[in-house]
Amino acid sequence: MEYVAYVFGIFGLLAFLNTSSLEKHLSRLEEQLTKTKGTIQYESRRSLAEAARKYVGMKVKLEFKEDFQDFDVINYGNTKHGSNTILDVDQDWLLVRIDTPKGSKEKLLRMQGVQSIQTL
Repeated sequence: MEYVAYVFGIFGLLAFLNTSSLEKHLSRLEEQLTKTKGTIQYESRRSLAEAARKYVGMKVKLEFKEDFQDFDVINYGNTKHGSNTILDVDQDWLLVRIDTPKGSKEKLLRMQGVQSIQTL
């Protein structure tokens, strides 16, 4: 009967050691994930802002991410009857003048929502 208790004690100790090593491994993976989580988005947004700075004063075509669609830019500025002109660029914002056949208006757009910028 004592041997059964020893066997269960050894199995319990092995299970505890295995669980604690898994927790350490999981915590290291979570730390690595949190370190790299925002860097990809930040780098792409930063490179997009640098590209937009080159296009200040130029007419461009803007494409947005799905959740950030802008009605005026898509329906007026990106067509053959109108245009988008970049007026100013910040790390987080893009100031655009939208010229339409009826007039023009300025809009402040989040850089986070812009997927690509193309010159015309």
